[in-house]
Amino acid sequence: MFYQLYELNHAAMAPFRASADMMRLAYSSPLNPLSHTVLGRTMAAGLEVFERVTRRYGKPEFGLPTTTVDGHTVNVTEEIVWKKPFCNLIHFKRDLPPTVEQGPRILIVAPMSGHYATLLRGTVEALIQNADVYITDWIDARTVPVTDGNFDLDDYIDYVIEILHHLGKGTNVVAVCQPSVPVLAAVSVMEGNDDPLAPASMTLMGGPIDTRINPTAVNELAQNKPIDWFRDNVIMNVPWPLPGCMRAVYPGFLQLSGFMSMNLDRHMIAHKDFYMHLVKNDGDSAEKHRDFYDEYLAVMDLTAEFYLQTVDTVFIKHALPKGEMTHRGNPVNPTAIRKVALLTVEGENDDISGVGQTKAAQTLCVNIPENMRMHYMQPDVGHYGVFNGSRFRREIAPRIIAFAKQHTPAAKTGPVKRVIKGGKST
Repeated sequence: MFYQLYELNHAAMAPFRASADMMRLAYSSPLNPLSHTVLGRTMAAGLEVFERVTRRYGKPEFGLPTTTVDGHTVNVTEEIVWKKPFCNLIHFKRDLPPTVEQGPRILIVAPMSGHYATLLRGTVEALIQNADVYITDWIDARTVPVTDGNFDLDDYIDYVIEILHHLGKGTNVVAVCQPSVPVLAAVSVMEGNDDPLAPASMTLMGGPIDTRINPTAVNELAQNKPIDWFRDNVIMNVPWPLPGCMRAVYPGFLQLSGFMSMNLDRHMIAHKDFYMHLVKNDGDSAEKHRDFYDEYLAVMDLTAEFYLQTVDTVFIKHALPKGEMTHRGNPVNPTAIRKVALLTVEGENDDISGVGQTKAAQTLCVNIPENMRMHYMQPDVGHYGVFNGSRFRREIAPRIIAFAKQHTPAAKTGPVKRVIKGGKST
């Protein structure tokens, strides 16, 4: 019923949002003399803030039409190369001449934790300069009809395995935050089955491998509540007339409420500053606010079975580090991993996945040779800085590329000459 009330409230506010947007355009139009006054900018600013805080934000675009390779601009095309009801696999195809090395093939497994895969736009942007990049684009559960079946943690692991099979030998997988657990499980299953298409390397970034280590507020919330509490309080059915009508989900708007409440004062100050930037006609600062919140406020529903199984397995039972995790009834055994190189990355100030939680994978994967493993902790960054921002581009991304090149079989054959029209590099 709560989901239905949310949708009803959103529909009821639609005429007010439309009116506010129309009046904002009138007050900000250069043809209106008031637009050049403080009064006009004040009115337009207030109307825009109202429209934005009452809006539902749709899925953003990656918006990466070009990249830079060896100092030269090349075109990038997004292609869906594999699809299932709950996920599309996007390939960022670079328009490189045949003589140019593609670089290591990297599969980025995006989090299925509320935000869309576009949250990793900065991650993709940094890596496509030196690698052939693919990313999992998870589908909003409210748009998937119930006739397409369920999707749980076991299905997530199956999807990862199927994608690795689709991409073929020599793929390097990068898991950002939440998927660190299912990716480690998928690789464990593949190695346990002597799968020849297991990835060449696995990079786990800011992931909850063992949340008993330096637990954060998020970990403690999950630990202090029984799984029935989550089932009774956050699981709802998608209302009509959405395509996923009657599907049990953890709604995106509830997740967003949780995100916002963790730093409510910061968000309130940010919106106040946004209002003042508009009044002062500070367009650059206002646009930065829009860009950030267009992404941050765009959320998706998760299937109830996936959310509950993840909370129970990862945060309540700590099944993976205890050696109790299963996939389709079979044990998940990280000690089976022997041929896949492992890189773990953490942020010194991470308040979502505490320091040491991701590094725990190094302890679990005891049979990976020492020359095939590495751990890196980035100083002075929080959770977001592990996969985005200037320090990621400068310090972390080059390490991911170098690690992938080092452990990709093709990369061990020696350097490949790279030639681009207008210049040469080796």
